[in-house]
Amino acid sequence: MTSLPTASSSTQALSAPLPTPEHALLALVTSPGTISELARTENPDARMMLAELSVGLTPAVATSAPKLFQLNRQLGEATVVKLLVVILKSFVDSVKVPTKPDAADIIEMADTLAQTYTHDSIKDIVLALKDMRTQGTKFYQSLDPSTIYAGLNKYFEKKADFLENQHYDQKVMGQAAEAVALRTFSVSAGEVLDNIAARIPEDHPNRERLRRRLSLAKARAARNLISKEQHEKVQAEHRQMTTRPDRKDWGKKPNRNAA
Repeated sequence: MTSLPTASSSTQALSAPLPTPEHALLALVTSPGTISELARTENPDARMMLAELSVGLTPAVATSAPKLFQLNRQLGEATVVKLLVVILKSFVDSVKVPTKPDAADIIEMADTLAQTYTHDSIKDIVLALKDMRTQGTKFYQSLDPSTIYAGLNKYFEKKADFLENQHYDQKVMGQAAEAVALRTFSVSAGEVLDNIAARIPEDHPNRERLRRRLSLAKARAARNLISKEQHEKVQAEHRQMTTRPDRKDWGKKPNRNAA
């Protein structure tokens, strides 16, 4: 008599990871078969895998995915080209026009993409082709390699703009975080200027006199012997005196003793 599955075995079955579209595509291209067969044969299952892969796919997700040169090292260049052949073949089959690229065109395009977009991801290619279908590209009863290359170029131009905006946003957020940190630690502008004013150059001819003057002003301010405005005035004068702008007409005096 066959025993029923236990609670623990049922839990293990439910917690087992489901195969992802990426794993399914990799299994397809590594199974027995030539690259010509992949480029020539229509495969509805591959189209479904790519449709699942494109769900929720954004430039940010595609940018964080492994790059082609990394996949070349991990899987081998031949496997990466096969992946691109399956992606291009599925795209070509999805476009309902009478004139399309043939198997040789698809293999040639896959090899070109593998060599051109080494620092972009497979998901970038998938998203670029998806954009061509969903954003109103007109094929006019034919689809040729030049149309596909133009669509890819348009996507990567858009991706470049996205990365530039992302860098700008991160820079702005970083500046905002610095401002919050400054407020959090209660560092007032006066304290910052106080620290700056205390940095007297080592080679300043009046360094000791300025240092004593600043220390005396701080001590007086701490004991409320001078007002805040008077202390700030001393700081401003101190900063002005410690600034030594370069002058082109200044230089070392000639050594008169040199014969």
